[in-house]
Amino acid sequence: MSEAPLVLVIDDETGSRESMAIALEKASLKVRTFDDARKALELLEQEEAQVAVCDLRMPAMDGIEFLNTVRERGHKLGVILVTAYGSVESAVEAIKIGADDYLTKPVDLYELRKRVTNLLEREQLREEVSTLRETLDKRFGFESIIGKSAPMERLFDQMKVVAPTRSSVLLTGESGTGKELVAHALHQGSPRRNERFLAINCGAIPSEILESELFGHEKGAFTGAVARKVGKFELAHKGTLFLDEISEMPPELQVKLLRVLEERQLMRVGGSDLLEVDFRLLAATNRDLEKEVAEERFREDVYYRLKVVTLKIPPLRQRPEDIPPLAEHFIKVFSEEHGREPASLTPEALEVLARYPWPGNVRELRNILESVIIFHSGDKIQVGDLPQEIRQSATVSTTGSPVQAAVGEPRSMADIERQAILETLERTGGHRAKAADLLDIGLRTLQRKLKEYKEAGYLEE
Repeated sequence: MSEAPLVLVIDDETGSRESMAIALEKASLKVRTFDDARKALELLEQEEAQVAVCDLRMPAMDGIEFLNTVRERGHKLGVILVTAYGSVESAVEAIKIGADDYLTKPVDLYELRKRVTNLLEREQLREEVSTLRETLDKRFGFESIIGKSAPMERLFDQMKVVAPTRSSVLLTGESGTGKELVAHALHQGSPRRNERFLAINCGAIPSEILESELFGHEKGAFTGAVARKVGKFELAHKGTLFLDEISEMPPELQVKLLRVLEERQLMRVGGSDLLEVDFRLLAATNRDLEKEVAEERFREDVYYRLKVVTLKIPPLRQRPEDIPPLAEHFIKVFSEEHGREPASLTPEALEVLARYPWPGNVRELRNILESVIIFHSGDKIQVGDLPQEIRQSATVSTTGSPVQAAVGEPRSMADIERQAILETLERTGGHRAKAADLLDIGLRTLQRKLKEYKEAGYLEE
């Protein structure tokens, strides 16, 4: 059982001091009493306390001086000041300079217990929030993104400059490069880090539902709207909204998005009131938006509003030197997660991984290594432990480009993307939703790609 919190009661009036101590001890709290605030400060140098209940008016050191000294020395101590009825103004001033609460004399002992208990609960909550923030920083901060290559160093430098600003950011890069992880890191490095980070995949939600998800709706706005719904724009107020696969947003919603970004106001579906919203927008796409604009599949005005700042996340094949630390990280994570003994890649296995073109990028590496760890035993991961398609695709000569086919011919990005999609679809037995999830793309994006492959003769009906 954890030790009871320590509360200091500081009052030069014996009766008042003792009655407060007895009342707090009845609440199962550990209490130390002092008639001089300086003695309480001496104790704080030796022992940690959680709350101090201190009289405002005392001869040697008054409550204000005690409070200032506690704050100057950095003690994590909640302070409640006790003041005579006629000195409420002084107590209010004390709150302004850092007191957590105040009580007036004669002290209501029931109210004293309530205030101290509430303050202890608040302090515990602050500790929990602080711990959670540290965990979030480790999981989603800059240090959570693994990479020491030149392309990643450039990206980190850009992120450090962009993160503290209010600017919208467009993240571009192939599927699986880690765009959402970068978005999380930008949020964690911003002044909005203590507010919400909300993500929505525009390609995974039917267009008729997406508007309601973003803008919310009023009760009765349409069939099935049985209650008011608050949309992501509102929920992200003061925080960050991440729109993944922004290229999949229907044109009519793009117009409404532009209006929200420019006016910082919105109206729920079926509503009549304009609502003020303040959020930072981060958007991501794995498609060439300039090309989409040129072919009139994406609005030009929205594109230029989004690309205030553009960050391009490099594909894994352009930073093969990052494969060893990424592999080491994933092997450690999945060994712990699946209860396996720690293992390491042999130099030969690592070379095979470095020579594979990784059309699915970091996500593909992550998924493959998880599968390897699940089925592997022993402390060494050999070449033979890697999937056959990895071994076959990595049989090019070491002098060849990592973006080459097994026969040594250069391959276009479209070829690599098509191979990744078709192989993943085959691996999932034709299950499109599972394939889209593995590829980290929207189901509609996958369906559109498959339609293109059929029309080009790469896929049979």
